[in-house]
Amino acid sequence: MDDKLALRIQLFRESGQVRPEVADFVTSELRALSSEGRTVTEDTAGMLTSHLMMALTRLLDGEPIEQFLTDDQVAAELAGHPDAVDRAHAISARAKRVLGAPLPESEINFLGMHLAVLAQHSPAS
Repeated sequence: MDDKLALRIQLFRESGQVRPEVADFVTSELRALSSEGRTVTEDTAGMLTSHLMMALTRLLDGEPIEQFLTDDQVAAELAGHPDAVDRAHAISARAKRVLGAPLPESEINFLGMHLAVLAQHSPAS
């Protein structure tokens, strides 16, 4: 994880926009992606980071998470990235175990899209 991405997380934490445990969880997930050889930088994972931190914070705060219908284009994109979909489901399962906040399917789909983009910016495994 680069310094700019770490700063993004720090700003979310220090501003009180996210709970400390959410920032810790997301940091851990980003480090795991990085340790697997993914290019985890502000440019490649900034949107993923913000989206995941805010979604988990809303869930923990009991705020509703808007359900989106997955359109055919998103479904087609995700079908081409089964590893990203599997990873998104795994992150949701860990969020449930660690934070008590599993992501709804619509958020898993968005996370899968972010992970697919991250994979495109990373060296082939």
